[in-house]
Amino acid sequence: MAAPDKDVKFPLAHYDRLCFLKNIITNPNIVVGDYTYYDDFTDVHNFEKNVKYHFDFIGDKLIIGKFCMIASDVTFIMNGANHLTDAVSTYPFAIFGEDWKNAMAGKTYPTKGDTVIGNDVWIGHRATIMPGVQIGDGAIIASNATVTKDVAPYTIVGGNPAQEIRKRFSETQIEQLLTIKWWDWPVEKITEYLPALTDNDVDQLMST
Repeated sequence: MAAPDKDVKFPLAHYDRLCFLKNIITNPNIVVGDYTYYDDFTDVHNFEKNVKYHFDFIGDKLIIGKFCMIASDVTFIMNGANHLTDAVSTYPFAIFGEDWKNAMAGKTYPTKGDTVIGNDVWIGHRATIMPGVQIGDGAIIASNATVTKDVAPYTIVGGNPAQEIRKRFSETQIEQLLTIKWWDWPVEKITEYLPALTDNDVDQLMST
């Protein structure tokens, strides 16, 4: 058995609008796992353009796990978009220099840390992920959702702001799936167990 090559840019023959994402990323502060794909209506290089306010001097990272599915026009808002919220004014005076250059002396803009997307996460068309959000393994983000807070593993969320719609499995089954971490298996084993991975019988997968 031969698995698809994780190191090719375009895994679908004669189709250049779906890529294995890690193979086109140029920003060192974006880290993507194997087999995660991005599908874009026009050009897969739009992905990095849709990671907004991602300034080198802030240093926050966008970390995406393995086997994720990211649809066209998904936007990640990074910490560079943050303004002061507990001051009298939210205006970023200091960035304009001149006599305003020291306006932030002794102060820092708020940051929520890295944005982390787990493994086997499906993010639908035009979803927006806000700074510092953590999305658990196996989660599903509905199209047009705006995710402002962490999403638990194997949870479906939607809306603006995104709210839980339902869990994909029982709590016991979710614990089992998080324990086996199938995405970390050797690709040969993943290939062997595809019938179980594409079924909804968690007990069957656990007994393999």
